[in-house]
Amino acid sequence: MPPPRQPLSPAGKVFSIVALVEAFTWAGLLVGMYLKYVTGTTDAGVWLFGRLHGGAFLLYLVVAFVAGARLRWPMWALLLAVLAAIPPLATLPVEFWFRRRGMLSGTATARAPETESR
Repeated sequence: MPPPRQPLSPAGKVFSIVALVEAFTWAGLLVGMYLKYVTGTTDAGVWLFGRLHGGAFLLYLVVAFVAGARLRWPMWALLLAVLAAIPPLATLPVEFWFRRRGMLSGTATARAPETESR
């Protein structure tokens, strides 16, 4: 049985929303590039979503650093969140995985580290 879902912290909610926006603008930019470079019909998609994605990308980076600091993510998690902004749509699986691990609710890092006793 999976563990019960925990409510997201305010920083976790913002991270989730911005990750979704970043992925949406990536998808729009990909469609715009298809229309511009493959079909040759219009460059309006690249013009619009290029600007939107640029802003969403920068906002995502800022939010990732703020959420990482507030939720006390380990360095590997922060690095993964930042690197997820580079490939198209990678922020979605990272956000989903962080949510499942409790890293967006602030409870995953609140636990004491497990130590082996001998």
